[in-house]
Amino acid sequence: MDRVAAMTTFVKVVEAGSLSAAARSLDMSPHSVSRQLDGLEEHLGTRLLVRTTRHLTLTEGGRTYYEQAKRILAAIEEAEITLSAQHATPSGRLIVSSTVLFGRLHLAPLLPVFMARYPKLMVDLLLLDRVVNLVEEGIDVAIRPGPLEDSTLIARKLGAFRRVVCAAPSYVEGRGEPKHPRDLENHDCIVFTLLDGAQEWSFRTEGGDIKVPVSGRLRTNSHDATIMAALGGAGLVLAPFWMVRDDISRGRLIPVLQGFEAPATEVHALFAHLHLMSSKVRVFTDFLVERCVVEELGRPLST
Repeated sequence: MDRVAAMTTFVKVVEAGSLSAAARSLDMSPHSVSRQLDGLEEHLGTRLLVRTTRHLTLTEGGRTYYEQAKRILAAIEEAEITLSAQHATPSGRLIVSSTVLFGRLHLAPLLPVFMARYPKLMVDLLLLDRVVNLVEEGIDVAIRPGPLEDSTLIARKLGAFRRVVCAAPSYVEGRGEPKHPRDLENHDCIVFTLLDGAQEWSFRTEGGDIKVPVSGRLRTNSHDATIMAALGGAGLVLAPFWMVRDDISRGRLIPVLQGFEAPATEVHALFAHLHLMSSKVRVFTDFLVERCVVEELGRPLST
């Protein structure tokens, strides 16, 4: 039995969520995938997966083996990439996904420079305000702001941006300015529903981190819509600073609660497996780090 091949198949099955999806990704038959898993379990002397017609579930031993196998395969791939990097010429099609607004404002303007540097690469930029499945949707790399939830993905941190609470001058004049995060309970807050815990806003205070329940008359799944509504005086919005920087500098929005910092939002490049981190993916993420695609953290509000 080729233990590395069997290990690769096992990891792919876990990440794909089914034998058939893993088989398609590996260009194998489902029967061959099943046979490799059976051989691996027999070699190890333990059950790794509980398989039914609808679901795959890792056993406790399978979860431990998966984490170790992922690290081993990553080390093998990294060694191969290091040896071949001097000779690899990035080429082919690179499929990148991102949220709509972040991709439009941060990624799209950099792509002409990136593509001029690597003329043999073609780029598909998919802007989607939903969490994508990298394996099933054939995506090479996802640029995702926010907390990491899927432990099966490999992440490279690109940076972090801060968030601020702000409102239109008309709203502040009419409703007053909150002086403490708990004052938000008496204000109209515009809720961005795609965030986990959207009904609570978090802040750091001298006494520790606090979460404040918020509510308002407007909820939306669009970051653009939250800013437009705030500009119209609909309420307070908790927004990434890069989204509201120009409006703040021009006086169209007023930052509030500046003595209370909202936790920064990290941005990561995500890969389904380091095996997929070919030269085209590596040079793309290196380029994003080089060009400081995420550079807002620590800037004063006046910039």
